[in-house]
Amino acid sequence: MKNLIVLKVITAVLVISIIFSLFSCMNEDRIEVPPVKLENVYGDYKGRLITVQGESRGEKVVDFKIKKDTLTFPEFPIKEIVKAVVKDPIKTETALTAMGKVKYKLNYTSVLNAEKNWVELTFVPKELELQIPVDGVNKKAVVTLVTKQKGYFIGLDYTLRFVLAAEKITVDGTTVVSPFEAIYYNFPYCIRIN
Repeated sequence: MKNLIVLKVITAVLVISIIFSLFSCMNEDRIEVPPVKLENVYGDYKGRLITVQGESRGEKVVDFKIKKDTLTFPEFPIKEIVKAVVKDPIKTETALTAMGKVKYKLNYTSVLNAEKNWVELTFVPKELELQIPVDGVNKKAVVTLVTKQKGYFIGLDYTLRFVLAAEKITVDGTTVVSPFEAIYYNFPYCIRIN
């Protein structure tokens, strides 16, 4: 009987020790996030881009730059847009080659959160105008870009996350491309490189 009581006491002490050990480990694992400023968002970035349109999905790495109130793509990804307007794969590639790099500026406003460990970015997309050469003439395509959610710059690792969507394409001022599935430009992880 004494052995049973001693065994129960030892078991209780062991269980209590394990519980206190787990709680102390949980408190040690908390990472102190350094405070950030709005200016920390500024710089050159390299980001993972996941492009989704219906069942089609593509991934690549893109570069962009952020200044005071503007995110600038020196080469905006336009392949899916041109493909939606031109339809023919061979003519699409010819048009993309002729168009070269397309620059796009995306305006934003930013707000620092109360704990000062991340910055919230509210994007204000402008329409993207493209001159797409097809069969010897230029088709003027106006792409309506929108953001469905805010972007975030995280102070812990100095990364940026945001999403853009091309919701509508109008060709030559009157014709809306139809049928058309929205093109989503997801930037789930962008690293500031300077």
